[in-house]
Amino acid sequence: MGAGELGVLAGIIIPLGFFIMIFGIVYLNKREKLAMIERGMDPRTYKPQSAPYQNLKWGLLLLGAGVGLLLAFILDHSLYSNLDEDSIPPLYFALIAIFGGLGLFLSYRIEKKEVLDKEDATLTK
Repeated sequence: MGAGELGVLAGIIIPLGFFIMIFGIVYLNKREKLAMIERGMDPRTYKPQSAPYQNLKWGLLLLGAGVGLLLAFILDHSLYSNLDEDSIPPLYFALIAIFGGLGLFLSYRIEKKEVLDKEDATLTK
């Protein structure tokens, strides 16, 4: 397969994938509204529930991924500078995933502690 064939193939698949994605979003939104109507709810008055710790979760995820990327960069340029270029990308992906996961775990622990503190406060009253 030549470079020209890949360009034509990408020129077909990318717009088709974009159309399918938009169609899927609209379709699922309509199905959600129909399910609400079947249960006797009014979709116009429905407001999505807020997630109180969503910003904390995203912040700690991105912070962890950034720390992982920085650590991978430091290791790449100091300890692993004599290795070939093919063995370095897994280091970046692994450290981003590890530290991003640690950020999500930290977010979970903070949320759990806050919820337990609130439950303790309501039980003592």
